[in-house]
Amino acid sequence: MVEWAVEFYEEADGKAPVEEFLDSLRPEGRAKALALLQSLKIHGPSLPFPYSSQAAGKIRELRTQYGRDKIRILYFADARRTFILLHGFVKRAAKLEASELAKAESRMARHNQQMGRGKTS
Repeated sequence: MVEWAVEFYEEADGKAPVEEFLDSLRPEGRAKALALLQSLKIHGPSLPFPYSSQAAGKIRELRTQYGRDKIRILYFADARRTFILLHGFVKRAAKLEASELAKAESRMARHNQQMGRGKTS
């Protein structure tokens, strides 16, 4: 089985929002999130619920929890068989908030635009 690639979405200034989010977590929560990312690499799109679920359109949600913190990472698979990590947050409400999804959708659109222009970085 071939592992999937997992990459952080990067803003124009080089910052990676999900990487910064992971760095902001307590060590135990970060460890759980990183273990989940490893599972995503290994299992790809067949990573089952409750670890991964459909969020909206092409965007999926990685799901884990540490204590009361519901750790979520929104991602999608691009044309290169690569998962792009778009947005990470600690979920407070029962439903995925529209503002969180909007951030991921905006980043996915920018990523796809960059890919279409032959991104060289």
